[in-house]
Amino acid sequence: MTELARLKFYATQPHSCSYLPDEQATTLFLDPSQPMDVNVYADLSEMGFRRSGDHLYRPHCQRCSACVPARIPTAGFTPSRQQKRILKRNQDVQVTSTTPRFTEEYFDLYQRYIEQRHADGDMFPPSRDQFSTFLVRDLPFSRFYEFRLDGQLLAVAVTDLLPNGLSAVYTFYELSQERRSLGRLAILWQIEEARRLNLDAVYLGYWIKNCQKMSYKTQYRPIELLINQRWVTLN
Repeated sequence: MTELARLKFYATQPHSCSYLPDEQATTLFLDPSQPMDVNVYADLSEMGFRRSGDHLYRPHCQRCSACVPARIPTAGFTPSRQQKRILKRNQDVQVTSTTPRFTEEYFDLYQRYIEQRHADGDMFPPSRDQFSTFLVRDLPFSRFYEFRLDGQLLAVAVTDLLPNGLSAVYTFYELSQERRSLGRLAILWQIEEARRLNLDAVYLGYWIKNCQKMSYKTQYRPIELLINQRWVTLN
């Protein structure tokens, strides 16, 4: 923690919130001149920080505390009946790990995902430059987990491998394969992968009670929420 005390952070000016339209958001960023050290990143993840591109950040809003960091402790996780069905349904899907890179195959899937699922968000319209800046970073701990069926790319889970867990940065997938529940599959697979690697948790980012897009995160139990700087278990 002594090293963390020496770090510098910068807060943005208030701006429109991406999740709650009536709120103003402020974001706290780690000084971008600070090298992206995996151990610092792991320590900051315990404090609710996330990565986007080359930046580590967390919400720092004055009037709102709706964004609650969430993580799944791998040791205590047991899939629900529905989640077991998803795993069984996707036994034919192969998952491989690769280093982040730009390919037209990745971008085509990402572009269609953003246009069909998040056309109302701040990542629309998608572009090659935005995709690369957001996800294709030369970081030794970053992984692209490819989900394929007979060679066809179904999903990519962009994930950071940290000393204290896996951090689920972003997942994009084939929306035409709705029956496979690929977004849920990616989370379930990352939980099992973290367990295989003897890691304590999968960090899911922020849960917002009044945001429908975030409601899926509490379907994984037990889940831990960072409340008043303490990780509290929600069974």
